[in-house]
Amino acid sequence: MDDVFVDDIRLPATDRYLLGATLYLPRGARRQAILINPATAVSRKLYAGLARYLARRGSAVLTYDYRGIGDSRQKSLTDPNKPRSLAGFDASISDWATRDVTAAVAWMRERYRSIPLNYIGHSFGGQALGLLANNSEISRALLIAAQAGYWKLMAAPERYRVYAMLNFVGRPLTRLMGYTPAWAGLGHDLPKGVFVEWVDWVMSERYMFSDPKLKALENFPDYKGALRALCISDDPWATRPAVELLCSGFTSITPEILTVTPADAGVKKIGHFGFFRPEHRDTLWRGAAEWIEATD
Repeated sequence: MDDVFVDDIRLPATDRYLLGATLYLPRGARRQAILINPATAVSRKLYAGLARYLARRGSAVLTYDYRGIGDSRQKSLTDPNKPRSLAGFDASISDWATRDVTAAVAWMRERYRSIPLNYIGHSFGGQALGLLANNSEISRALLIAAQAGYWKLMAAPERYRVYAMLNFVGRPLTRLMGYTPAWAGLGHDLPKGVFVEWVDWVMSERYMFSDPKLKALENFPDYKGALRALCISDDPWATRPAVELLCSGFTSITPEILTVTPADAGVKKIGHFGFFRPEHRDTLWRGAAEWIEATD
């Protein structure tokens, strides 16, 4: 018998939009609750292995999909097995933080009041931490390949590929189709509003910090918990300067930034997504678990 109980659920966002989510519970005592927050255009399925691993160690773990992604995408009215087109779907990347992540934090805090609530954020999932009105509920936050993704802070020549792809392929394709299709190279289909706002940030020198319309930036100083940011040395997107720029927004604390190399895990490459491969169970995952579970 598996020592982890797994339950697929529907999680209401702050505006009652239903998000697809999975809850992982240990069979024994629960020592802490952990929320895993995805990267842009990434399904929660990427994090299933890590979630099970953390649950086996005694944590209640929740993964979920942002609106428009994976199981948080509306189904066709005529065929329930087919997703509806995202053309005309109303969502922005800041909505993901203020409506979806905020609700996931509140859902976990309400159900696990007597144990610490901790946070793992991958890429955008880490960026979202500072935008949450309820980020003070979180005790410890581990950011993995989370960055202020200004294109010039990316490694060359990748920065030039990203610039061209977003501006000369992504923008016109999104205007034409009303959403950004997965085959454009971003992962999952993206709602138009998500792509447009995100690309505006990527083209701005201080990323989201340059957006005068983003009122949620005022929440960054409210986070006063422990924060560790992992910079993956062979990740061309979340480079050390980009990670440092994101961490600079947390003005009430001094974030700890650690650079992780493939050699640290005994592998040849990790990149932006590789941290979540099961082969890292006894190396990267164990170190992450020991830090996120600490009580000091």
